[in-house]
Amino acid sequence: MIRSILLALLVFSAGTTSAQTLPRLAVFDFSLVNTSLEASTAEELARLNRLNGQVQDALRTRYTMVDVGPMRDRLARIESIRGCNGCELDMARDLGAEQVAYGWVQKVSNLILNVNFVIEDAATGRTLHAESVDIRGNTDDSWRRGLRYLLMERMFRQ
Repeated sequence: MIRSILLALLVFSAGTTSAQTLPRLAVFDFSLVNTSLEASTAEELARLNRLNGQVQDALRTRYTMVDVGPMRDRLARIESIRGCNGCELDMARDLGAEQVAYGWVQKVSNLILNVNFVIEDAATGRTLHAESVDIRGNTDDSWRRGLRYLLMERMFRQ
């Protein structure tokens, strides 16, 4: 009888695990779209790198993260993943991802910026999530808080 119960629990837990498989997500790096009259700074580029780590950490519990390293050469040849006519979908599929994500920060001025983030279905190109938040102030803290708000309060609010 104990064996039957243990076997039933094992079968049930195996079914539960497979039903809860997380979607495979390829996350491409944030880019900076500078439409201001001010030059981009090294600090802003460093902030972009921190956003990349922040988004990876935030999405890790919702997705199985796919390594995009094999696409670095292809990514270096395009000006912007936002306007590459679906190349992000091709790269995601080539990596075995079911979904693809990318983001950008638009610098309107040193005071006004916005953080944008999109998740698409890699097979169909359908937009699953797309959000944007305006931030005030071009600081490490404003960028970090802007992305956190976008993800937790707008995109994945429970």
